[in-house]
Amino acid sequence: MIRASSLRKIGWAAMLLTCTALYLALHLKVNSVKSDVRLSERRIVALEKQNMLLETEFETRSNQRQLAAWNDVDFGYHAPRADQFLEGERQLAQFGTPREAGAPAPITVASAAMPEDQKSSFSALVPPLASRAVAAEIPKGEAPRPRRGDILSARLERRPAERVTIEGAHEGGK
Repeated sequence: MIRASSLRKIGWAAMLLTCTALYLALHLKVNSVKSDVRLSERRIVALEKQNMLLETEFETRSNQRQLAAWNDVDFGYHAPRADQFLEGERQLAQFGTPREAGAPAPITVASAAMPEDQKSSFSALVPPLASRAVAAEIPKGEAPRPRRGDILSARLERRPAERVTIEGAHEGGK
C-alpha cells in the first residue's frame, strides 16, 4: 500500500498542477479581455475621426450654400461655360486691335553666331534705344582691379570731416 507521506506529496503535486492550470486559464482570459479593450479603443478612435470628418464635411457644405447665397445676392458670379475658352494663340490674336499708324515697330530678338576670336566671357548689354554697349568687356589676361570706392573697408573708413551729422539728433537724449 501507499504510505501517507507519499499520498500527501501526490496530493500537493495535484493541487499545484490544478492551481497552475487555473492560473493559465485566468491569464489567457485576462489577455483576451485586454485585446478586446484595445480593439474597442481603436474602434472608438476611428469613429471619432469619422465623426470629425463628417462634421467638417457638413460645415464645408453649409459654407458652400452660404457662399452660393451671397454670390447670388451680392456678386452674381457664374462658372465659366465651355464656349468661353479659347482654342489657341490665333483665336486669342483675333481679339487684339491693329497697330496705329504712329506706333513704333514691335521689338524682335535675333541672335547670330560669333566667330571664336570675338567671343568674350561677358556679353555686352545694348539697350534697344542706345547706340553703344552699357557694360564694358574685361580685357583678357589681366584681372580687374577694384576702385577705391568699391572696397568696403575704404567706404567705412571716413574721416570726421566727411561724416554727416544731423542737427538735433542728440537733443532728445539730454
